[in-house]
Amino acid sequence: MDDDILADRSVGGVSGAKRLSQSYRQLPAKPDLMLVHRSTQLRGRLLKFTDQLVVIQDRSGGRHTFENHPGSFAHNGETVTLVRPGRGPAESEPATRRSAAGGVVAAEQVARVAQASRLWVEGDHDARFLERVWGDELRELGIVVEPMRGIDDLVAAVAAFAPRADARLAILVDHLVPGSKETRITQQIRDPNVLILGHPYVDIWQCVRPRSLGIDSWPEVPKGEEFKAGICKRLGWGSTTEGWKRVLSAVNTFADLEPELVGAVEQALDMLAPPLEDSP
Repeated sequence: MDDDILADRSVGGVSGAKRLSQSYRQLPAKPDLMLVHRSTQLRGRLLKFTDQLVVIQDRSGGRHTFENHPGSFAHNGETVTLVRPGRGPAESEPATRRSAAGGVVAAEQVARVAQASRLWVEGDHDARFLERVWGDELRELGIVVEPMRGIDDLVAAVAAFAPRADARLAILVDHLVPGSKETRITQQIRDPNVLILGHPYVDIWQCVRPRSLGIDSWPEVPKGEEFKAGICKRLGWGSTTEGWKRVLSAVNTFADLEPELVGAVEQALDMLAPPLEDSP
């Protein structure tokens, strides 16, 4: 007889894990809902939600991105499963809508005049991802995204920009891990008006979740081989242009992106957003 209390036993064709997930009350994920992320005990209000990802703002204003699993959160001491709010047939169309980044934006959006602050990204593909997912927020905040075409000359470029309190820089960098070339370059920049953020992936393509592309995982590309060409070769995607079309078309909301990129972009928007009293 198997006495393993952790064994996954089924009753009526339903596994124990599934029965447990079904026992949690489903709570509509409405903006400003106060939540506790159970595994980390982080407390805060709900900012953004998709079926897969949840963004919570803590009391200090920091944003934290979590995956949405059954029973991952608690509300008023009760373990819950967050679900999309339903709309009754009698409800009128709201004056707001959900952006691809999960935020609430005006249904009829008017872009702000571009502010002096900038969000720099490494290349055109990075900029296209940000526009596809955060385009509504970028226009609402008046934030311009500029590709750098690499970061080898980043120190000189930052000096030429001359950051100041009313013209800040947020810089999004690929492969920002200990010991990488990117980390060594960015560590040379020490300016209170510059925020350097990044993700651990070699290329922005890897920030797209494999399941959004219908693949099991991103293939390994040996160091020294051109990354995008190597990816396309191993996945049978043809040219890098054809591969890019596949990658971009797989991104519809921030749930299609890895949490590391989502969190970095959210921090950049927080840093670059104009003061509340200046908001429209």
